[in-house]
Amino acid sequence: MGTPTGGNRGSERTKLSMLRRKVAERLVSAKNETAMLTTFNEVDMTAIYALREQYKEEFKTKHGLGLGFMSFFTKAVTRALQLYPDVNSMIDGQEKISYNFCDISVAVSGPKGLMVPVMRSAETLSFRGVEAEIKRLALRARDGQITVDEMTGGTFTISNGGVFGSMLSTPIINPPQSGILGMHNVVERAIVKNGQIVIAPVMYVALSYDHRIIDGRESVGFLVAVKEALEKPEELLMDGNVKRALEL
Repeated sequence: MGTPTGGNRGSERTKLSMLRRKVAERLVSAKNETAMLTTFNEVDMTAIYALREQYKEEFKTKHGLGLGFMSFFTKAVTRALQLYPDVNSMIDGQEKISYNFCDISVAVSGPKGLMVPVMRSAETLSFRGVEAEIKRLALRARDGQITVDEMTGGTFTISNGGVFGSMLSTPIINPPQSGILGMHNVVERAIVKNGQIVIAPVMYVALSYDHRIIDGRESVGFLVAVKEALEKPEELLMDGNVKRALEL
């Protein structure tokens, strides 16, 4: 005899949506057709927290937008992509295609599941420009208005699992791209600063990349460049002038 149980033990079979089937195909192809490797680092978010605390109200009043993490991360990523252009490249047969622009795919949650609309030429956008574009794309995804054109052609992806509480993950490359940055939740952790143990808001970040085209030097260097920019945003992302960078 089996273990006696009670309660409802029904099941339901539903057909996967066309979008979900397409996403599934792309994820499997990414795992099967790339030499995917993930490298990790941690970011002390103290400086970004301080800047947001000081300027978020003024930013919202002036622009009608929240000053979120995504603008800092997008600016840090586009800077790092220009320092390490191999991460902004992709393989096509026996050739490597390199791009002198940064079209950043941003993973957002919509009613039909995960979508990755693209911010075109993100390296040219200001903090306000990034926040405005993120908001526009998120609203279009939420309302089911995102088009195929808006989700194709990205050169690199940023995925923020932290909004759901993820501490750490190994994001899957969005083909035919060669790299994806995974953001995670911010947790107060004990870290060492100047020989002292202090409590700081820390985020773990992960870079998954295609090892066929990106070597360890480029991948680790890229992630370190992202970390440096996020830990010194005023110096490396704002040219030492916060108000001008935030258009205040």
